[in-house]
Amino acid sequence: MITTTVWLSAAFILGLGARLLGLPPLIGFLAAGFGLSYLGQESNAALEQIAHVGVLILLFSVGLKLRLKSLLRVEVLAGSLLHLFVSSVLFVGLLYFWYGLATKSLILLAIALSFSSTVIAAKILEVKKELRAFHGRVTVGILIIQDLIAVGMMGVAGGHSPSPWAGLLVLSVFALRPVWYRLLDLSGHGELLVLYGVMLALVVGASGFEYFGVSSELGALLLGVVLAEHKRASELSHALWGMKEVLLVGFFVQIGLAGHPTLVMVGSALLLNLLLPLKALLFFFILLLFRLRARSSFLAGLSLATYSEFGLIIANLGVQHGWMEASWLVLLAVTVALSFLIAAPLNVIAHDLYLAWESGLQRFESRQRHPDDKPIMLGNSHIVVFGMGRIGTGSYDNLTQRQHRVIGLDSDPLRVEQHRQAGRRVLYADAEDPGLWEKLDLSGVRAILVVVPDLEAKRFAIRQLRQVGFRGFISSTAVFGEEVAQLQKDGANTVYNYYDGVGASFAEAVVADIPTSAVVP
Repeated sequence: MITTTVWLSAAFILGLGARLLGLPPLIGFLAAGFGLSYLGQESNAALEQIAHVGVLILLFSVGLKLRLKSLLRVEVLAGSLLHLFVSSVLFVGLLYFWYGLATKSLILLAIALSFSSTVIAAKILEVKKELRAFHGRVTVGILIIQDLIAVGMMGVAGGHSPSPWAGLLVLSVFALRPVWYRLLDLSGHGELLVLYGVMLALVVGASGFEYFGVSSELGALLLGVVLAEHKRASELSHALWGMKEVLLVGFFVQIGLAGHPTLVMVGSALLLNLLLPLKALLFFFILLLFRLRARSSFLAGLSLATYSEFGLIIANLGVQHGWMEASWLVLLAVTVALSFLIAAPLNVIAHDLYLAWESGLQRFESRQRHPDDKPIMLGNSHIVVFGMGRIGTGSYDNLTQRQHRVIGLDSDPLRVEQHRQAGRRVLYADAEDPGLWEKLDLSGVRAILVVVPDLEAKRFAIRQLRQVGFRGFISSTAVFGEEVAQLQKDGANTVYNYYDGVGASFAEAVVADIPTSAVVP
């Protein structure tokens, strides 16, 4: 059995190596698992528990950033079901042609291969800060529908169905929303807040749902969705971030330790992964049917171009019931892991890939646009604030008080709605949309303040502005000193490092507030 010291050390070393090569660390974590598997190491109960908890907290965090109404959109419901049907039919034909499997195992494997990885897609979208972008919301919505179907399949394949009380449990979770809100308000901002999030995800969401025969993953996700509308949902998500990242290392290592693949299995897994572009293209064209732009369809399709960890669970049930040989579970584990290895670096350069293929992909767009995917009109504004968080909001209010015509842009629909209710002119927009600035009339805009939190999003937006010919003033913010030169090189006229300036601003405010009688002569 593998020891905690061994897998942690291997994961850190190979994760660091992947990062130094410019790859996501999770590729190193997967490589650590495969390497340990070849050395004869096996997973143990502790690693499996860590991996499971990591997945539950990740799904809870995803739920915190999800709006339930996004699941009821036609592009999510119909799109996910249509893709599942078409891809399952294709996989049935291919698997029968390649392997000549029996009917029951053929259908089970085909459906399992049609699912996409919730963990990988959610992780990639979260790292890129695109969970609340339009394509991110569509992606997560499709994944949740797939997960619900997978949960139903597990109930059927396992020979049991959820408890008759399961529906009442789901309703009660939502009915008790005021209780969950109140407890969140009382949890403060420290370790009790983290503990509250873990308790909800693992005790109420996971254990509670499992007791009634419902997937623990679905339970953790739904508890997050229940809290998503709370004003402190984002704070809770950030508080859980570090714990979730460490625990997910165990999940990726465990995937690598799932089996000891042969060369023949690796060859078959590579063959199955050659179908990933077909999977992405199918998502692309299906989403175009629902009037999404080529960019949104492409990014969502690429995020979904993986095989799913749920497929491994379903295949394991098939092995337990004697519907397929155990070797298929090992093959599927290698296939899923390889899809992770392929998807992670491709999604890092997803926006660059779209830029390279933009002219060809846009030919398939519908003339009618989805309401959430239409170009943005700025009216008569001459200053744009991109990123309406605390800094952006303060900048907007200050400029408005000085009689400037200002408009705000933000990629968080909830935040946009809150600003509108407060009387501010704020529109939804994605900072990393390559086509955004080209579709805007910037002739009357004199200055743009780029204050989105993610450095790469800021750099991308500034580069795009200069590439489309914007010659106005661009100002941005930086957290670290080395970011200043990067943003200026990209085209920013000024960069404000607010950690450097906060001390001076605080001192000025204090001096202005000190009464004259308090000054010592």
